[in-house]
Amino acid sequence: MSTDGVNVDRRRLLIGATAAVGAVGVAGVAVPFVKSWNPSAKAKAAGAPVFADISAIEPGQRAVFEWRGKPVWVVRRTPEMLKTLTTHDGKLADPASEVESQQPTYAQNATRSIKPEYLVLTGICTHLGCSPLFRPEIAAADLGSDWVGGFFCPCHGSRFDLAGRVYNGVPAPTNLVVPPYRYESDSVIVIGEDTV
Repeated sequence: MSTDGVNVDRRRLLIGATAAVGAVGVAGVAVPFVKSWNPSAKAKAAGAPVFADISAIEPGQRAVFEWRGKPVWVVRRTPEMLKTLTTHDGKLADPASEVESQQPTYAQNATRSIKPEYLVLTGICTHLGCSPLFRPEIAAADLGSDWVGGFFCPCHGSRFDLAGRVYNGVPAPTNLVVPPYRYESDSVIVIGEDTV
């Protein structure tokens, strides 16, 4: 084959330029494609830990925070509320919190908490996912004279004590879930991170 009249240097330049533009095009398509495999900022934020300021919660009150799209309750229990936790073990399905998946090991105790004064629970009934009501009053007329305070699920009647432990004979099969959490300071907890 004769190369008479053909500018070989120009041909090499055009082939090189075409290859370079093609490589840039491939990279331009590949980078967004690979980045699409990473979770979005919204997805990362949904699973991110939540810093909860608990300093304004009065004794006997509950505050609600959101973590992973679920309500998380922080209840500041009074000394009277803590005393009731030992009075009804015989009425509870799992008084010793033996179902390990319901709480981290540091909350597998009578108060189901790191500090007895503060209870941290996911506010979703373990029966069908309703949100129980916080009913701290003792002997509420609609709940009976033996009610010592706790959580009542209006959907199907499940009852939980002030540690989130489920009563016998109700539809809910297990205690309310204690999410992973730790104390950042005396007034701030981090929901979604275990203790270090």
